[in-house]
Formats: sequence, structure tokens, C-alpha cells
Amino acid sequence: MDYANRFDRAVAGVYEARERDWRQGAVIYQVLVDRFAPSADLEAKRHLYPAPKRLRTWDELPRAGRYLEDQHLWSQEIEFWGGDLPSMRARLGHVQQLGADVLYLNPICSAYTNHKYDALDYHAVSPEYGTRDDVKALAEDLHAHGMKLVLDGVFNHMGRNSPLYREAAADPASPKRSWFFFGDEYPGGSRSWFRAQNLPELNLENPAVREHLFGGRDSVVRRWLRDGVDGWRLDVAFDIGFTVLEQLTRAAHEEKVGSLVVGEIANYPREWFPSVDAVMHFALRGLMLRLADGRLDAPTFGRMFTRLVEETGTENMLRSWIYLDNHDTARLATLVPDVRARRLLQVLQFTLPGAPNLYYGSELDMEGGADPEMRAPMRWDLVTPDNQALAWTKQLIAMRRSHRALRVGDYRPVSANRLLAFERHTDRAADTVIVVANPSDQTLTETLMVGNSKMMDNTRLVDLLAPDSREDLRLWAALLDITVPPKTVRVLSPVTAPLGGYTNYKRVQ
Repeated sequence: MDYANRFDRAVAGVYEARERDWRQGAVIYQVLVDRFAPSADLEAKRHLYPAPKRLRTWDELPRAGRYLEDQHLWSQEIEFWGGDLPSMRARLGHVQQLGADVLYLNPICSAYTNHKYDALDYHAVSPEYGTRDDVKALAEDLHAHGMKLVLDGVFNHMGRNSPLYREAAADPASPKRSWFFFGDEYPGGSRSWFRAQNLPELNLENPAVREHLFGGRDSVVRRWLRDGVDGWRLDVAFDIGFTVLEQLTRAAHEEKVGSLVVGEIANYPREWFPSVDAVMHFALRGLMLRLADGRLDAPTFGRMFTRLVEETGTENMLRSWIYLDNHDTARLATLVPDVRARRLLQVLQFTLPGAPNLYYGSELDMEGGADPEMRAPMRWDLVTPDNQALAWTKQLIAMRRSHRALRVGDYRPVSANRLLAFERHTDRAADTVIVVANPSDQTLTETLMVGNSKMMDNTRLVDLLAPDSREDLRLWAALLDITVPPKTVRVLSPVTAPLGGYTNYKRVQ
């Protein structure tokens, strides 16, 4: 029997295609290589951290330092903890056991600082981390476990210590002079990103620069993709601009079909597609944090998010990264100290349409304030069976992996008064997931209207976050009467399987 209706036939194959696209609905795990796992061969590496660089012990925490006038950077930028690619590969089991689909590395290219956003040579791996062969081996390990590798591309600027910049600065007649912007109007003599003199900006209008970065066969973007990398996260992509981004994205897709280009774009995302495949969801993060601390109520959040989906497009949303913290922000456990509010945000991170981006250690409720405190070394001592934050993260990832609609389904708001309610759905009734969140400080009871024509009258709903609950939740003629405690989320799935040989879903897909 044909269970599809005319609306299903219109989307035939859409969800299957999304499932085949690894970029849609993936779980991303982000790592700062220097801070993820201590090197097994640190003594042999000490010469790679010459003064004024400083090598710290793993139990030390990063602290703000002083500005070094002669080097145009802060002292904390040249303090290291000694992590490298081999040590990270040895700890991949942790990432795999979480259930992550993608490993995203902050910059690994040759650079002077610990953060590596001041490239010396895009084609070389920083020696403290290893070699290109280490990256190839890492990619092979990940691919063997069905995972992908994304690198951080910093193509808006290089480092002041790079040979390219030094040649250009020293010789006005150098052909590399036009790769940068020189002039007396700039502090330090050249235009730099955000006026940080250690980060001179590249002249992306120069065809030779674009050829070096992504245009040529042996360009940076293309060579790394050939070496096994699956995509690029582009630093300060909003500064690169629509046109150059679109050229770079096209080059990446030509080199590797299905590769990912995700932009660090703080702007409203609508018009940045197809210049990039995805964005980091700055706007969504802002909405979520304001929901958690009460600056936004649930209905306002719902209206704003619905507009975001409608204007951005579902598939662009599904590829875009939903992050709550990263290397540029205070850690979530510090930023949102209320555990209930924090857990509510994490449920939304894993149920709203998008690709959840986990920052290393946040699955353990690691703490850390403003730069550089949020870049502390990984707390492996917290990776224990009794770590509730770790168990919670694994539960959310497992829930997402086992429910198709949470990975690749469409979004539809559920009519509510004071609660935040929405639905993730596909063309199958059984895939449906209804999310009901109460970010307020009081218990709320409401009648919700679920606009899903396939949800049968008297359908029983189970809470995926509390599967052993005896509560009898039912959908009556599209209406759901529900009570939600404060700072709590209900993630509801319909029971469509036959009971006693009977189901009223017998002629509905």
C-alpha cells in the first residue's frame, strides 16, 4: 500500500539525501591541539619552545599576562602546554565514545604563537604539533571510524613573523609587497586585523594571493583537502567578504565534492549562502543565552528563531554549527553557572536544527573565564564514569543519533503561550519529535497545539530524556496538555507501534 500523501511525494528523497550528506546535522568536537592531551615525548620537544616562549605543566592554568611591545603580542600568547597531534590521536577514543561525527582543529599551521592564528607557512604544520604526515594519519584514523576532519583556515591575515610579510616589509620593490597593505596611516606601518600588529592582513583583491590560498592546484585549501582533510572552518569569514568566500567555497568543492566550508560569520546569516556552506551560529547563540538568563521570554525566542529558519533555509541551518562556547568565549559552565539553565541550553543545542559544536572539555563542565582562561588544558581527571556532565552529554548525543528528525528533520513551531515549543519532523510520523522547554522560574501548565496532520488522536508520547517516567502524556486531536517544571525541557516522541496487534497509524507513513 502507498502510505505517502501528495505532500510526502513532493519531498520524496529529501530526507534520505540529507542523511547522505555528512555535513547536515553532524556533531562537531573542537580541539586546541596544544591543550588537548599532554605529549608522550615532551622532553624531546623542549627545544621547540625557546625563550621568550614558555612551556607550562599540564596542571597549570592560563592567566592573562602583559603586552610585549617588541613582539606586538601578549605574553599569554607564547605560553604552551605541549600537546601535539600524536598525543591527540592517542585520545581519539574519547571523542569517538562521545559519538561525535567531526573533529575540528583550531589552527595547526606553522605559526609563532600558541593559538596559531598568525601563520608563518600555511602549508607546514607547526613543529610543536608534528608534520603533514601526522595530519594524514589522523584523517585516516577518523575516516576508519566514519568520522571527518575539519581544519581552521586563517586566510584574512598572516603573522608578522612570516617570511612573506618580512620580505614585503623589508623591500618596497618585492613582488610580495602587494600581498599586504602598507602605509603610514596604519599603526606599525601595515593594515592589521582588529589593529593587532602581529596579524597583518592579506590583500585578498590580489589574484596572486587568491591563487596561493585556494585558486591554484597546489593552493593551501586544495592541497590539504587532497591530504585527507574534509573541510574548512574559516576564521573571521565576515572580513573575507561574499565574493572571495564564494570563490574559495567553489574551489573546495571542485577539489573534493561534498567538502565543507563553514564561516565564522557573526552577521545575520541569510545572504551568506552560497558564499559558504554553513555559518557558526552567532545569532542563535545570542538568542539562547538571552533565553537562559531571562532577557528573552520563550515566545519571543520562538518568533525570532522561526524567522531565522525561514530566512536562512532548512538545509543551510542543518549544516551550520550551533555552539554555546569555544576558544573565544568563556566556558559554558562559567558563563551559565545555574546547572538547570545550562542543561536546558544543551538540550536546545541538540534538538534545534543544526550541527552541535562541542568545545573540548565542556562535556565535562570544565570552567574558564575570559581569554585566556577558557583555553585551559583538558581535564582528563574529570573523565570518569561518575561525571554527570559527561553522562548527560553522551545521553544527548545518543538521543540525537537515534532519532532521524533531530539530525535531518524540518523545524515547525508548536503553538504555545508561555512555553517554547517546536517540532522536528520528516515525512514519517514515527520520526516526529516534539520539544517543550520552560526557561522560566516557575512550573507552567499549558495546552499546546501541534500542527502535524499525521499525529493521530490519542497518541501516547514518551519523554526521551525520562524514558522510565510513568506519566501518561497524550495528544488529543492535535492538542497537548502538559506541565513543565522550571528550567526543564521535555523531548517527546510518539508511540506508533502496534499495541495488542492494533495501531491507528496503520495507513499513515
